[in-house]
Amino acid sequence: MKINSIFLLIPLLLSSNIIAGCGQSAESAEKEQQVSIDGGAVGYALSLAVAEEYQKLHPDARVSVAASGTGGGFSKFCAGNLDIAGASRVIRKEEIEKCKENGVEFLELPMAIDGLAVIVNKDNNFAKCLTIKELDKMWNAKAEGKITSWKQINPKFPDERLLLFAPPSDTGTFDYFTQAITGKRKNSRTDFTPNRNQNALVQGVIGNKSALAYLGIAFYMQNQDRLNLVAIENAEGKCVKPVPLDNVLRNIYNPLSRPLFIYVNKNNLKTNPSLDRFVRFYLENSWKWVDGVGYVALPDEAYVKTLQKFDRRETGSKFGKAKPGEPITNFI
Repeated sequence: MKINSIFLLIPLLLSSNIIAGCGQSAESAEKEQQVSIDGGAVGYALSLAVAEEYQKLHPDARVSVAASGTGGGFSKFCAGNLDIAGASRVIRKEEIEKCKENGVEFLELPMAIDGLAVIVNKDNNFAKCLTIKELDKMWNAKAEGKITSWKQINPKFPDERLLLFAPPSDTGTFDYFTQAITGKRKNSRTDFTPNRNQNALVQGVIGNKSALAYLGIAFYMQNQDRLNLVAIENAEGKCVKPVPLDNVLRNIYNPLSRPLFIYVNKNNLKTNPSLDRFVRFYLENSWKWVDGVGYVALPDEAYVKTLQKFDRRETGSKFGKAKPGEPITNFI
């Protein structure tokens, strides 16, 4: 079912992108209703690629794709102002309650798998593999203002200042990494340099010899010649990198492999036939472009089960019970 593709350097813009028919008449434009997507920067490129391909088949389609962050997307979605929320984490309990308050029922649909990349400067030749314990020591809230040198992480490392870069606390990437490494979502130090634009995090590491950051694998792959990718010691005690991407699919890059989702407003599916057509196209075809935008396609079984879930209009979240690194097919 899946195809191999050459990695495409699709710009991962963080501003809104409107996909609309060119040169169409006002009459034809009225045949299609607006479909709106907003959410995480990680996963944005896939939604954009799907929207562009959908546009080729449906020239009158009006699909807007934006990336204001997973938290920002859920905020709009649960307020009833969005058709689809793109998410690099599972919807939170408080967000579910907000959706419920506003009468928003949702479908939770996994679309791809991402490996969170831990990156360091190209001149860093010592942090080749880090353990979860070392990452916890580095990022745990208890480290704030105290763990400031690489040598404090590992006595074999040089006594160089530790500079940390990461997405801000309202992003899905921050949430997932913090939960996976420290065991608690709100247990991260705050004395790091945050930036919602993960390309800016890349530049921060490129420009600082003693820097480290974590981000979606696609952002590393666009800059791999200028960065070093750190291996992570997994549950089996092996040092593994998220590249080749098969390590993510086989779940041996744990616990930093995670599913990416789209959450669809069930209420809007009833009133907007364009949304129904677009989501079905997304589910049936997105696997074709997953590799090309730097993520990992789901197992074939997962795509089949996800489409069946959509056909049943099954609402609610099952992935809230999943632990980092658990097989995705267990929760569809």
